[in-house]
Amino acid sequence: MGGTALSTRGSTTARGFTLLEIMVALAIISVALVALLALGNRSIATHARLQQLTQATLLAQQKLATAEVDARLGRLEQIRQEGVFPEPYAAYRWRLEFADTPLPSIRTVTVTVAWGEEDRNEFVDLTSFLF
Repeated sequence: MGGTALSTRGSTTARGFTLLEIMVALAIISVALVALLALGNRSIATHARLQQLTQATLLAQQKLATAEVDARLGRLEQIRQEGVFPEPYAAYRWRLEFADTPLPSIRTVTVTVAWGEEDRNEFVDLTSFLF
């Protein structure tokens, strides 16, 4: 019989990834992971900075409220004052400064709360009026 025989021997095609494709995929994944790690570190640093800024603002508001109450009761010496907050906020320093306004019965009070190294200029200023 004059037919042709089909043989599958030797013509098997293996489907899969080549070594080059795997290496390119790993390089892309590693670059993405490094970027995600850097983003995580930056997020942690930003969170710590915002936490310090929020804490300093709250401490400044507390010191300003105390100064306003003391001024209203006549117990506040309206001269420059400074100090350090008690524990657990000993890393924060405060300063009260007074200034005259064009109206003789009104003065301004500025509370500055600073933290960290002085050359980095990390501080919060709040200003209010004393009547």
